[in-house]
Amino acid sequence: MFERHTIEQALQAARAEQTSRQWQDKFKIRAGVEGTVRQAIAVTGLRRARYRGIAKVHLEHVFSAVALNLIRLDAWWDNQPLDRGRTSHLARLELAELALTS
Repeated sequence: MFERHTIEQALQAARAEQTSRQWQDKFKIRAGVEGTVRQAIAVTGLRRARYRGIAKVHLEHVFSAVALNLIRLDAWWDNQPLDRGRTSHLARLELAELALTS
């Protein structure tokens, strides 16, 4: 089992590394890729293929990519951000309470 002070030292070192500009630039790329994958799964349901066979699945992926590109182009042309932002459960409850009291 790890000693407590070595875990804390590793956490401190990792947090210190995350403040560097180089790490942040590298993370922006990763965050962009993860955002694209999340959007592909949410919008087109790419977790499971609807068809059997490599050719049909490939075609499904191509259509999904085209759909994502069109969605992103539309959002860019309308100057609307794609990410709505996350609202926590507590914040949603507070908003619901405000709506009821109004």
